[in-house]
Amino acid sequence: MNKQVIDATSAPLAGKPTLGGSRRAVWIGIALWLVGLLLPVALSPAWVTIGGVFAIYAIVALSQDIVLGRAGIYDMGHAVYFGIGAYVTAVLSLSFGWPVLWTVPVGVLVSAFFGAILSAPIVKLRGDYLLVVTIGFNAIFVLAMKNDIFGLTGGPDGLFGVAGPTVFGLDLGDQNSLFYLNWVALAVVLWLMRNLNRSALGRTFRYLKYDELAATTLGVNSHKYKVAVFALAAAIAGLAGSLFAMQLSAVSPGSFSFADSVTLFAIVLVGGQASVPGVLLGTAMMFVVPQIFSGLAQYRYFVFGIAMIVIMVLRPQGIWPARKGG
Repeated sequence: MNKQVIDATSAPLAGKPTLGGSRRAVWIGIALWLVGLLLPVALSPAWVTIGGVFAIYAIVALSQDIVLGRAGIYDMGHAVYFGIGAYVTAVLSLSFGWPVLWTVPVGVLVSAFFGAILSAPIVKLRGDYLLVVTIGFNAIFVLAMKNDIFGLTGGPDGLFGVAGPTVFGLDLGDQNSLFYLNWVALAVVLWLMRNLNRSALGRTFRYLKYDELAATTLGVNSHKYKVAVFALAAAIAGLAGSLFAMQLSAVSPGSFSFADSVTLFAIVLVGGQASVPGVLLGTAMMFVVPQIFSGLAQYRYFVFGIAMIVIMVLRPQGIWPARKGG
């Protein structure tokens, strides 16, 4: 019998969620973005900074959702690609004198490259084995940064003094400007996620998540597409990393540890896999809500861990799951 290739224009698998492609999710995303644009006018400088950081972590959490929520791959080392983007921006701007905005596309490309080459030998692994390997990648990355690889990464203290962006001589390094830059980047990523849902690539990710055996039987190269999942997710995480370096003017190994990878993983699980509103909500729960109760901010991991356990028991699909049937 001749092999058939899955029709990329066909409908999603019967009974499976459409991965956040509904119009309601789109309008909710637009509304949240517009509200965010008004925050610098209405809030204090401290909350403007928090809003800018939220946008960055929302981007990297959405990139984690591509791997976990849309392709069903358990990656517990996703902070590596976030860190690669940040370090590329910091190193190129501080050590080589590049204008900081020029470093952003390089950070995206380098992160995508490492996403591809690191995932290529491991994507055939399953379950716990894949988790362990990705944890190992995270440990190796942090250790390499701490050991000041090639004398460029600043060791355990990291790198400081990353300049803000400038455009035609106009300094955009203040918190308001960075806030808008981060939210524009978030809008671009939300647009990409929406188009991914409707694309042949996104549908193929979906087939591999729900029935990899059937997909490969029908001619889909699962290895190639899984590597593409990691490369795409790593590229978006690299973008977030570059923005992170500009936002904080510094990078250090402690910002991209295994704990940070676990946090990203948990955000997707708690918010709702393959749900853009769910991921945004999970990010807000992790990085914004603790600031409202600032006295409890130091306990955010503990509280988030308890919340994750409760949600996984009572609502395993997440707080805001992807809708079925569109």
